[in-house]
Amino acid sequence: MPTAVVTGANSGIAHAFANILVDEGYTVYAVDRDTNEGLQALQAKKAHVAEVDVTSPESIQKFKDSLGETTIDLLLNIAGVAAALEDDSLTTSNLQVFQRTFAVNTFGVFLLTQALLPNVLKSSDPKIGIVSSRVGSIADNSSGTHYAYRSSKAAVNSIGKSLAVELKDKGVTVMLLHPGFVKTNLLPTAKMPPETVMPEEAARKLWQNIVSKKTIEDTGKFWHREGYELPW
Repeated sequence: MPTAVVTGANSGIAHAFANILVDEGYTVYAVDRDTNEGLQALQAKKAHVAEVDVTSPESIQKFKDSLGETTIDLLLNIAGVAAALEDDSLTTSNLQVFQRTFAVNTFGVFLLTQALLPNVLKSSDPKIGIVSSRVGSIADNSSGTHYAYRSSKAAVNSIGKSLAVELKDKGVTVMLLHPGFVKTNLLPTAKMPPETVMPEEAARKLWQNIVSKKTIEDTGKFWHREGYELPW
């Protein structure tokens, strides 16, 4: 039975993804900074749950220690934050907004992956998924705004690409994932476009089109949930 770790699993895309993986027969470690109804529901489905703050090296190490020598076949870095547009514009964004956004979206991904890498390398088919966003694409930027969020995703794309380069010889497939517009609590008051989908659809398509299918030959690429590659 393969094993997966999913961050941000109390709600949204990560919660939906954890449900999919349980149904697919994975042993799932569902983690989040908040252990509320979402994690409790996953626990009722026999997922392992833990309170993990990806911005805290101490919290990450505690989780790492609890895993011991457990093999991780799939590490999904999904936890993320975003400030509202009115707080993350050219005139309003500030150091605090940047620090909080990067702490979760960028630094947390690197630090957790770094800590759990020995467990990932024990797998015969190791995969690391990082939920990014199309707004992290520099080539695709035609609207500006969301300075902290946009740059945090560009930075995590760079981290993911570097991971792919360094870990290819070790057989680790690294995938940067764009879920599209999704109705979550990331930006609860934002006006969403008509093509917005629910977390269950985003997670299902990411799983079916990318995570379950991509191999080492596809490592280090940036994928749309519909399965096509996005520009950097």
